[in-house]
Amino acid sequence: MKNVLLLGAGMVAPPLIRYLLENGFALTVASDVPDRAARLIGGHSRGRSVPFDARDKDRLENLVGEHDLAVSLLPAPLHPLVAEACIARRVPMVTTSYVSPEMRRLDEAAREAGIILLNEIGVDPGLDHMSAMRIIHDVESRGGKVSSFKSYCGGLPAPDSNDNPWGYKFSWSPRAVCTAGKNSARWRENGREINIPGPDLFLNHHDVRVEGLGTLEAYPNRDSLAYLDTYDLHEIETMFRGTFRYPGWCDCMKKVVGLGLLGEEPVTYPTGMTLSEWMRTFLTVPDTGDLRADLARQLQLEESSDVLDRFQWLGLMSDDLVAITGRPTTPLDVLAARLEQKMSYQPGERDMIVMCHYFTAKFPDGRTEEITSTLIDYGQPDGDSSMARTVSYPAAIGAKLILEGAITDTGVHIPVRPEIYNPVLDELKTLGIAFSETSRCAGQ
Repeated sequence: MKNVLLLGAGMVAPPLIRYLLENGFALTVASDVPDRAARLIGGHSRGRSVPFDARDKDRLENLVGEHDLAVSLLPAPLHPLVAEACIARRVPMVTTSYVSPEMRRLDEAAREAGIILLNEIGVDPGLDHMSAMRIIHDVESRGGKVSSFKSYCGGLPAPDSNDNPWGYKFSWSPRAVCTAGKNSARWRENGREINIPGPDLFLNHHDVRVEGLGTLEAYPNRDSLAYLDTYDLHEIETMFRGTFRYPGWCDCMKKVVGLGLLGEEPVTYPTGMTLSEWMRTFLTVPDTGDLRADLARQLQLEESSDVLDRFQWLGLMSDDLVAITGRPTTPLDVLAARLEQKMSYQPGERDMIVMCHYFTAKFPDGRTEEITSTLIDYGQPDGDSSMARTVSYPAAIGAKLILEGAITDTGVHIPVRPEIYNPVLDELKTLGIAFSETSRCAGQ
């Protein structure tokens, strides 16, 4: 029996835990919240939970050494520490996060250790790579070449659960969602490279109509050109990766950024501080005693603005108390705590993952084909969220394939090879996670 170590027991962990236990593996869940880990294991005879502090490197290496494979669902900055322990003990590793420069530098060491460090095998990144590469390789097998590729993904409330002014609820870390809004972006449009600094990210959005859902708002997701090598599309004319949100998100988040609410400089707020008092610390205009009017003036908005309605609904102009006071924190953490309080899924509500790929492919006979690939996956009311399913099932299947010897690569990898993406996508289809595809010749 193979033994798997899962590091972290957060919001996306439950489907992965069940999958590995149901497929005959022994599982150790190491978490700084061992009671939650124990609840997720549910008394299964092949499961156990252990307390774990990611800062204890000796403990980490010893835990890794007791297992045949490690899955890290820890915060992304900790993955290289886990990878180093895996290399030291020659234990393969799976993560759902982007390959960082620190992780990339471990490629040679992982090859020498004879293990794979399989990253980006979640939803985004993960399902985006796998579904896209299957189409790209199919086009190439038919003699064609992809000339344009636009890819979008978003984790959103399902329409029946979309009941707040922000059009959003959190199925993963609010802090991580906010931090992603500070990233710069780069892409290629009709042969021209476009670079957008982080503070201007939310100024660059456009609408996309998704069949069956209507219009969503999209904004750039990080460095799209980093995937020219990944997808072997160096000559492509348009390469864009974007994030989906309901309309109005970008205008609101631009003002959040402009106020400084995503700041990460340490601040100690006094005990008893209200959210309205906290908001005033970001104002540079004179205090008139009317916070909404003062915010409107500073942000150059009408007082009736939807953005201010969203701020008011969130309680940022209220006498509710700041959640983190009396100790060093950051504006970002204060905001994230409030977002989690007000914008979490309630019993019976469900989330939704929407992923769309739009390809233009050209063929030697002059024909141009337009291909659309769409995934709309809904969470289960009072069960697994779609975010949890689409993040953790690909990682769990990848872990199983490694342990069964179906994946034999070594070094740092992401799932862009047929030997990885085909079996993962095929099994996901049996779990109800599948893309629908349409294609037509341009001009039809």
